[in-house]
Amino acid sequence: MAIDSTETTLLDRVVKIKRCAAVVKGGRRFSFAALVVVGDGNGRVGWGYGKANEVPPSVEKATKQATREMVDVPLVEGTIPHQVKGRFGAAKVILLPAGEGTGIIAGEAVRAVCECAGIRNILTKSFGSNNPVTLVKATIAALQSLRTAETVAHLRGVEIDEDS
Repeated sequence: MAIDSTETTLLDRVVKIKRCAAVVKGGRRFSFAALVVVGDGNGRVGWGYGKANEVPPSVEKATKQATREMVDVPLVEGTIPHQVKGRFGAAKVILLPAGEGTGIIAGEAVRAVCECAGIRNILTKSFGSNNPVTLVKATIAALQSLRTAETVAHLRGVEIDEDS
C-alpha cells in the first residue's frame, strides 16, 4: 500500500468538539460536531466542520473537509507581511506581525490556525464573539486578505526598489 506523502506532512488541530442531545422516546440521543484546522506548516491552512454520532468519525469528516478547502497564506520570515483585520459574524480578529522570538500570542482557536499555517511570530487580539467556529473563520478571512509587497507591486504595475 502506497502512502501519499502530502497527507503525512499535514498538521491538524482539533479546536472544539461539541456534544448535541436530541430528546427521543427512549431518552437522549447524542451526536457530536468537531471543528478541525489543518495546515502544512508552510503557508497553507484550512478548516473543517464534521458531524457524526461518534467523536472519531466527526473528526475524520472535519479533517477531510479541511484538507479540501485549504488556502494559501503569504509569510515573511515566519510572520505575516502586515497588520490585518478579519471579521466573520460577530467575531473580529486583529493580526499583527511580530519580531523573531515573540511566539504566537493568541487564544486557542486563533493559535490553532496560526500554528497550522506555519506562522511562528504573531500578535493577535479578538473582539466580539468568542465562539471558536466564528473565530477560526474570521482568522482565515484575515489571512486570505494578506498581500505581500511583491503582489501589490505586480497588481499596480510598478517596480519595487531593492535599495529601500
